Amino acid sequence: MDAILLAGGAPAPDSPLYPYTKGKSKAALDIGGKPMLQWVLDALEEAETINRIVVVGSEDLKAELQSTKVISFQPAGIDMLLTIKNGADAVLESNPTAERVAVVSSDIPLITPESIDWVINKSLEDKDDINYFVIDQPTMEEKYPESARSYTGLKDLNVCGGDIGVVKLDLFTKKNEFWGKISRARKSTLRQAALIGIDILLLLLLRRLTLDDAVNRVTRRLNITGKGLLCPYPEIGMDVDKPYQLELARKELS
Repeated sequence: MDAILLAGGAPAPDSPLYPYTKGKSKAALDIGGKPMLQWVLDALEEAETINRIVVVGSEDLKAELQSTKVISFQPAGIDMLLTIKNGADAVLESNPTAERVAVVSSDIPLITPESIDWVINKSLEDKDDINYFVIDQPTMEEKYPESARSYTGLKDLNVCGGDIGVVKLDLFTKKNEFWGKISRARKSTLRQAALIGIDILLLLLLRRLTLDDAVNRVTRRLNITGKGLLCPYPEIGMDVDKPYQLELARKELS
């Protein structure tokens, strides 16, 4: 499977990481003597399930990055959705027969080849449009007790989202209704809430939904298929959003 590596975006002045990035891309943050983005590239490079990589954003780092699997660098879009679409277009341009793609964030430097291979192989067990991976609180806190992640409280467990998922490419090329809904909602919080469903958001707030319930309701509302899967590898959700998480990553990778 090919991968889209999302490396665009610089923290705004009000972001906790701005004193560290100072207007530059978060992907360029130094961890153990190399950009954070390189750690993710290294894991993708060693993962047996990843064939080629399209990097979206951080073109300024191109000269110092090392990977035999990177086939192109693409500009980031004005938001996350358009950034992913830029990557999807590049994947399909180089491989028109590609059916699915892994979407990976550049701010999970602790990710490992083993965790990537587990995610990809798990996604190949079905033909859903989207496979979304989550980590439960005990799994995260057992390995990273100082992570202080935020969790979504469900009826059966507390979870945080993983920063790698698998998406069918025809969501961008054939399912115009889906893409239209997502595009129209991307700049409006109210439209996003309506897209998911106020009833679903309320049930989530009341902790009345299990993981399967939540995913099934959202995917039906969007007229797509998908699964939310518990991942045993907490590193896929150990993203660097706060200074203490950056220091944790530096400690782990020093």
